[in-house]
Amino acid sequence: MNTLFEWLRPWEPSAPVFLACILAVVLYAAGLLRGARPGFWPALSYFAGVTLIYLVTQTHYDYYSQYLFSAHRLQHLILHHLGPFLIALAMPTAVLAAGLPAAVRRWPQGPAAPVFTLLRGGYRILQQPFIAGFLFVGLIYFWLTPEIHFDAMLSIDLYWLMNWTMVLDGLLFWWLIFERGDRGVTPRLSPGKRILVLALVMPPQIALGAFITFSDQNLFEIYDVCGRAFPIDPLLDQQIGGLITWIPASMMSVAAAIIVLAFRLEKPDGQKASQ
Repeated sequence: MNTLFEWLRPWEPSAPVFLACILAVVLYAAGLLRGARPGFWPALSYFAGVTLIYLVTQTHYDYYSQYLFSAHRLQHLILHHLGPFLIALAMPTAVLAAGLPAAVRRWPQGPAAPVFTLLRGGYRILQQPFIAGFLFVGLIYFWLTPEIHFDAMLSIDLYWLMNWTMVLDGLLFWWLIFERGDRGVTPRLSPGKRILVLALVMPPQIALGAFITFSDQNLFEIYDVCGRAFPIDPLLDQQIGGLITWIPASMMSVAAAIIVLAFRLEKPDGQKASQ
């Protein structure tokens, strides 16, 4: 029991991350209590996504992600890919909106309307397919630039900035891919364009992961400076991290493409298409 408690205790607590996860759960639960009916699987997908993000940032796992490159890459696979993937797949907008107090739901039509108009404009720009795809891949490259990565792992502020950008960018990208319904802020992409975006983000991720995996140089010396969580060879640690960057991340694009095709085979009322 003590071991489990120690593992669940945050290594370096982050109040913003903790509050964001709690708020995400509370709002969704409130929406369910107020009559929103997303279905079992969307609700499970949403809670699983939020839980995974919490577990890799607000438990002792965060210690390993700071002192082991392979653990760090798994953390970012969850923060940038799997967690946001599951949340966006649930399309929780209606449930979260139902969970908000009535006064908050009126903010976009009240005195704060100009702020929301500005936010919607920025969202439309970020959700342009080229920009969304570029940011999705570009942020991975940016934070894995050895010099930048070195600084980010030494500075707690940069470290949390890195993690926040991973989560927020992941939510934006996967939301673009999975968005359904007719009232989105941006025009929905056709299934073909979504699959094209997914296909285009795969080669850069594969190239980066392969480069890290097969490099015979220790690219991320920060883990030697601070010490590794386990007595593992630096190149082996780097190779495992490269494989995580390479294979699971790319396969998620394949999984997303299959899901988009499954959406295409559904009628608007949710019934399967006859063809």
